[in-house]
Amino acid sequence: MTIEEQLKEVIRDIVDFPQPGIVFKDITPILKDPELCTAVVEAFAERLQGQDIDVIAGIESRGFLFGLMLANRLSLPFVPIRKQGKLPFKTIAESYKLEYGQATIEVHEDAFAPGARVLLHDDLLATGGTVVAASKLVEKLGGIVAGYSFVISLDFLNSRGRLTRFSENIVSLVGY
Repeated sequence: MTIEEQLKEVIRDIVDFPQPGIVFKDITPILKDPELCTAVVEAFAERLQGQDIDVIAGIESRGFLFGLMLANRLSLPFVPIRKQGKLPFKTIAESYKLEYGQATIEVHEDAFAPGARVLLHDDLLATGGTVVAASKLVEKLGGIVAGYSFVISLDFLNSRGRLTRFSENIVSLVGY
């Protein structure tokens, strides 16, 4: 069974969460299965093999789950990109629109050196607003977006086009 098939068996839909009309893709059932978690990380590592990546940045909060594991698997540093006001050191910020509101994310201003090639990781690519904002943060710090990795992509929203101006290297394990 492929990793996509395995994941589709356990990812559950939560209708009208966090608001009416949204179908939330819940990855928490994946986390109950250590072997599946390992398979997820290995699938990312296989797809990213040979790529020039210096740092993995995970987007709060579900991007931390596999982002940190992947960084450890690839022996790379991990950088958290967090919601405004959550990081303790000096930060830079970027505001953006969500599918259902507005938010601001931040990263430490010393998260990585200028010129670093940063892979941005999150659990889900929906409209792309959050990851575009994260891409802008990488560029503000002088980094280069080396690519993206997502557990899930909602392909029917056609968001990949918003990312290709930063990088055409887009990996997702499950598409809907």
